[in-house]
Amino acid sequence: MSLNPHSEGNRHLLYRRALALALITVFYNIAEGVFSVWFGLEDETLSLFGFGLDSFVEVVSGVGIWHMVRRQQERPDEKPDRFERTALRVTGTAFYILVAGLTATAFWNLFAQHHPETTFWGVVISLVSLSFMWWLIRAKQRVGRELDSPAILAGAECSRACMILSVVLLAASAGYELTGIGGLDALGALGIAWFSLREGREAFAEAKGLSCSCGGDDCSL
Repeated sequence: MSLNPHSEGNRHLLYRRALALALITVFYNIAEGVFSVWFGLEDETLSLFGFGLDSFVEVVSGVGIWHMVRRQQERPDEKPDRFERTALRVTGTAFYILVAGLTATAFWNLFAQHHPETTFWGVVISLVSLSFMWWLIRAKQRVGRELDSPAILAGAECSRACMILSVVLLAASAGYELTGIGGLDALGALGIAWFSLREGREAFAEAKGLSCSCGGDDCSL
């Protein structure tokens, strides 16, 4: 149900929804990260393990977006503060570390012809993530458009980036379950590394005061 954003009471309610969605994103990514890392280690599935680490990095990003929405609600004309810029730099650094680790391990697994025990949990977690992110994107976009808030809409784009990662994980996990080709797991990890590299670049660009959103190709002043 749409609310009139010009009413002060309705704006307050919309911001409460936006903050709730940001917190839901944070707690979901924590849970997703725990399960993904656990099963990734148990089943020796690099793509699922990398997906879980990416979820933990997204927690830092989600906290930054939650803080940004709060600032926008209370002081809409104020520029990003130190907390937001620090969160973006930490996020960018963590993404780059993740990219280096995933890339090196993926190439080693390809060289060693490593085969996961199973990628069943990768299929399950990716399907859960896809359905949840689809709902989350729509909810954030609705609130963001009603408030005309770039911050909330940027949060929706970050959720879209997570949805794309879920597609990569699903393709790698389902592909291995169907064919038994071990290299598909490593290729899935490389796909996750590629998207993590883009997210890291965008986090640093935003920290420098450039305008860009998760998953975008361009960052401009």
